[in-house]
Amino acid sequence: MKLVFAIVHDEDGHKVMDELNKSGFSVTKLCSSGGFLKAGNTTLLVGVEEDKLDMVIGIIEKKSKSRKQVLSSTMSPNGMGGVFMPYPVEVVVGGATIFVLDVERFEKV
Repeated sequence: MKLVFAIVHDEDGHKVMDELNKSGFSVTKLCSSGGFLKAGNTTLLVGVEEDKLDMVIGIIEKKSKSRKQVLSSTMSPNGMGGVFMPYPVEVVVGGATIFVLDVERFEKV
């Protein structure tokens, strides 16, 4: 048995969960936030038999889309003595980060 941790963008969380549920997988949802953009994420936990692992990962990949987002940022140019100059920064958000761990023991009580 495997435990899949999937960290997805908040906008994709429900789509991923719904598709996993439709395919017969139980999912636990945790609210989380990223360290880089401090934006909301959804962390999903899925226990799955090894022969169905590729199916779970495929669903996550299909329902988690990367998107570009323009953010306002500030920078302090060298030699400007602490003067902050705003400039837009384009970053890619979304998609999924997936961890797969071996499960030594599983019990449902």
